Amino acid sequence: MMRMHNSAPASSTPCPCTALRKASRALSRAYDGALAGTGLNIGQLGILRAIERAGDPPISRLAETMVMDRTSLYRALTPMVRSGWIEIANEPSGRAKRVALTEEGLRVTHGAAEAWDGAQARFLNAFGADRWASVHEHLFALAALGVELII
Repeated sequence: MMRMHNSAPASSTPCPCTALRKASRALSRAYDGALAGTGLNIGQLGILRAIERAGDPPISRLAETMVMDRTSLYRALTPMVRSGWIEIANEPSGRAKRVALTEEGLRVTHGAAEAWDGAQARFLNAFGADRWASVHEHLFALAALGVELII
């Protein structure tokens, strides 16, 4: 017979982490659907764009930029190396590794721009550009806080 445990009542305040993860999964599905024909998912496109913006960054700096631990970043980069979109090489000092887009990586990244632009326009039309600007500002603050937050 299964026993039911009495537990403390759940907080009436919604969990920020759960809410943000739900929103992230829903948006990821929408953007992944829009990108389906490009061979990229939204996570890969975000990483490729971050590499392009940073200009062949050290992996540790890319991980920091993406707010990812290096192990998770390496797992995300591995299929992109296999696809020929990026290269990882030791810096001349040998102390760090850099990641760089290949010509194929640039082609794939730029080729996904139209699909991403369409998804972005549909999102902004449905959600509202002003509303998104406010949410984005708050999310940026949350990301900064998350680095320092101790629970």
